Amino acid sequence: MRLIGNLLWFLLVGLILGLCWGIAGLFWCVTIVGIPWGVQCFKFAKLAFFPFGKEIVFGTGAGSFLLNILWLLLSGVELAVTAAVIGVVFCVTIVGLPFGLQCFKFAQLALLPFGAQVRRK
Repeated sequence: MRLIGNLLWFLLVGLILGLCWGIAGLFWCVTIVGIPWGVQCFKFAKLAFFPFGKEIVFGTGAGSFLLNILWLLLSGVELAVTAAVIGVVFCVTIVGLPFGLQCFKFAQLALLPFGAQVRRK
């Protein structure tokens, strides 16, 4: 079931979200200072392509808090709005509900990516 969900996700929305995260990562990696943000974007771009069967665990810490604030001001809002709008479109139908809920997880991740870890279920 995970395979079917991941394939449908990739075709319907995963490619779009993954490319958005990847482009954000490229922009962050242009400067040396932005490389930690770019690396985090690339991790989540990989997750955005095939998210089913994985869970995101959010952590906290002073360092991640500061990085999240800077991220939120420069890139997080755009990625969160993109994922939330796509999620609302999917939630209009019952069939699209699992994909919409997954989009909302990515919207939350786009707001607070530092301190988050990806684990397999």
